Amino acid sequence: MLSTPSPSLHLTQFSLPRAIEMASSTQFSLTFKPSPSPLFSNFPRTRFGPFTTARPIASRFKVLASQTGFFTRLGRLIKEKAKSDVEKIFSGFSKTRDNLAVIDELLLYWNLADTDRVLDELEEALLVSDFGPRITIKIVERLREDILNGKLKSGSEIKDALKKSVLDLLTTKGSNTELRLGFRKPAVIMIVGVNGGGKTTSLGKLAYRLKNEGAKILMAAGDTFRAAASDQLEIWAERTGCEIVVAEKENAKASSVLSQAVKRGKEQGFDVVLCDTSGRLHTNYSLMEELIACKKAVEKVVRGAPNEILLVLDGNTGLNMLPQAREFNEVVGITGFILTKLDGSARGGCVVSVVDELGIPVKFVGVGEGVEDLQPFDAEAFVNAIFS
Repeated sequence: MLSTPSPSLHLTQFSLPRAIEMASSTQFSLTFKPSPSPLFSNFPRTRFGPFTTARPIASRFKVLASQTGFFTRLGRLIKEKAKSDVEKIFSGFSKTRDNLAVIDELLLYWNLADTDRVLDELEEALLVSDFGPRITIKIVERLREDILNGKLKSGSEIKDALKKSVLDLLTTKGSNTELRLGFRKPAVIMIVGVNGGGKTTSLGKLAYRLKNEGAKILMAAGDTFRAAASDQLEIWAERTGCEIVVAEKENAKASSVLSQAVKRGKEQGFDVVLCDTSGRLHTNYSLMEELIACKKAVEKVVRGAPNEILLVLDGNTGLNMLPQAREFNEVVGITGFILTKLDGSARGGCVVSVVDELGIPVKFVGVGEGVEDLQPFDAEAFVNAIFS
């Protein structure tokens, strides 16, 4: 009489025919019961047959589940921070708000007979704040139509409609303000832009914010043209407690540095690799082509990378940033904007202009010199800050 095999006995100890013979002569089954884990909570349970090898499939799903969950939580945490840091956004746009304060005065004693005069002055206030002619005319004509149709009957209603128009523009064309980091580690973020826009500083502040949310960050000093760029980024690495990859020799190619950094990030389990790049004028086509080489080098190491290509734009340039944004987007495909130095500018309307013109979301705004002053962009908080 055959004895029932011990449950701890592995089928791999027998030849396949012998195993089948034993299975048919005795009544037993093998059931794989993975222990409850939050990693598997979002995946359907899978039933394995007697001769199915479960381990490789389970480990593959484990990687995808854990990494997807990590990056999703990271994006949400940063977005939630924007809600809690409304005061920083409010104070950061004080100069733009002062520019637009005339709107409150215009609407305070508004009456129907003054409609044309009030709307002309409102149009001027929006243009001065760099909302741009196309957006300004669109907003003002919509207000005019609603006033003449009797939908808006008071100054407060006109202001509410003005705020809603701006918010609709931002949320319709630039709604994806969260970082999109995919599901493979490491996520790769490339920072690009012209000279003096604040790329390296923005990268350092972004590293600080991501690290505070629990991400393991690796910096890549891909600005191989500017002599002090690597030194500046090393200071930020030390300041934020992040590791950094720099060029091993002079005149190294930026694409080589970024490739090495992403390889190290992949091998050593980093969550995010932040890639600095050389500042370049959008009219310098040879340097712009180098960005394509950087993008391809990164993609060879991690499929689908870079996950984000963020263009840093100087808020002081106002509407002059639009040609830069168009050129960079055509060359490498921008996924989001970082608008810097807005605390020192009265031209905050450029935020709306760049989103409306290109349909690319603003992901962060620089509203101060402090390490915490790179704020996740929140459209509602922005509108309330400039039209308070």
